[in-house]
Amino acid sequence: MDIVVKGRKTEVPERFRKHVAEKLNLEKIQKLDGKVMSLDVEVSKEHNPRQADRKDRVEITLRSRGPVIRAEASAADPYAALDLAAEKLSARLRKQHDKRYTRRGVGRVSAAEVASHVPDAATLDANGAVVPSSEETEAVPTKRIGSLEVQGEGPLVVREKNHVAAPMSLDQALYEMELVGHDFYLFVDSDTKEPSVVYRRHAYDYGVIHLRTDPMVANGEPSPDAGGTLGG
Repeated sequence: MDIVVKGRKTEVPERFRKHVAEKLNLEKIQKLDGKVMSLDVEVSKEHNPRQADRKDRVEITLRSRGPVIRAEASAADPYAALDLAAEKLSARLRKQHDKRYTRRGVGRVSAAEVASHVPDAATLDANGAVVPSSEETEAVPTKRIGSLEVQGEGPLVVREKNHVAAPMSLDQALYEMELVGHDFYLFVDSDTKEPSVVYRRHAYDYGVIHLRTDPMVANGEPSPDAGGTLGG
């Protein structure tokens, strides 16, 4: 297995690639997870001068036959960001290894990682389409990016992903959310077979949102609750 190092809108010097190979010791990683299939390192830069203290961002993604493990960090230079991300990855690998050892013989269902970034300001209708925020957008040119209609010049970055997910329990979803280091995790509930989301609230307090198919919508009738919001 090789380590794939790539830059997103930035060049990755050969010296940094060598540092990655030294920092991410494949032998140690494979001792903790012998089923590793790929290890990707992505480097990106933040060009906002106000973010100079964390302008370099490193994201490490480890894929194996089990859950996806991701670790990311930002710092004033890529080497410091890599060190921080590598420490997070090591801690999550040890956590997964310890849990696998203590629960040996107990089957678990794995699922692929759901999209890591969700636009915070986007407002969607019942069909998942973007709703214009005001009447001022009526005269603004519209263009398509992926499956979205974008009005004006943006800037807007759209990352669209599709994943195949196996149903899992709430306990497993919480566990996999911790492995990828996110504050939320989208999964298919093994009991209801419906999409659900677990999310972090305060400290070790978690919440869960379950989606149910509206019977009125399923029968072609308008739902009185369409367009409502969910509170945490």
